Amino acid sequence: MMTKMTGLLVRVLDDEARVEIGPFEYQVLVPEAVRRVIQMRTGTEITFHVTEYLEGNSGGNRFVPRRIGFLTETELDFFDLFCTVEKIGAKKALKAMARPVKEIADAIARQDARWLSTLPGIGATTADLIVTTLKRKITPFVMAATPADAPPPDAVAEKASGRRKPAVTTPTAPVAFDGQAVDEAYQALMGLGLTPMEARTRLDQLMQSGQRFTTVQEALALIFANKG
Repeated sequence: MMTKMTGLLVRVLDDEARVEIGPFEYQVLVPEAVRRVIQMRTGTEITFHVTEYLEGNSGGNRFVPRRIGFLTETELDFFDLFCTVEKIGAKKALKAMARPVKEIADAIARQDARWLSTLPGIGATTADLIVTTLKRKITPFVMAATPADAPPPDAVAEKASGRRKPAVTTPTAPVAFDGQAVDEAYQALMGLGLTPMEARTRLDQLMQSGQRFTTVQEALALIFANKG
């Protein structure tokens, strides 16, 4: 099974991209959130993290292989998680991901079924089901950074003007933390009365400080010590 592909982005259509690799041109289905990022990148090299599925007709006698592409592994992992919700298959998940993963994850974390029901193809009942199924599994995506493949607005403006900004030193990447400890700390902070946004801000500040923790107790001690 293919997991990643790199080639020349030759076309971006309503719900798919066409990638040229050697003498072959591949169709890659993309969600709307990805399409918006790549629509101005035709003619450049691009890398998609991909998953594949078979699309069948109602009679079950014809199956067409489909390839779905994302710009980051985080987006692909979120898609796989989204598909674990009852009544949400690959096509429905792809259609629903019209907003960035972080926005959808934030809505699930704050149990905002009303916001989720505004996503394409997601009704009120399905939105409630998404919250029930994913609310305790979503923390890694709530904490995720903005996809690196999406150029910041100032970079787009710089390209258009032809001016180059002075080089800026890239910050050192934060150290890795145990995902379960982060999730438990996030849930514990909300249990103490913090909103999802406040809990995420406290955890962000702790993780950016470089202070390590392996248990929820250590995380809470560090968070409230720092606030003291």
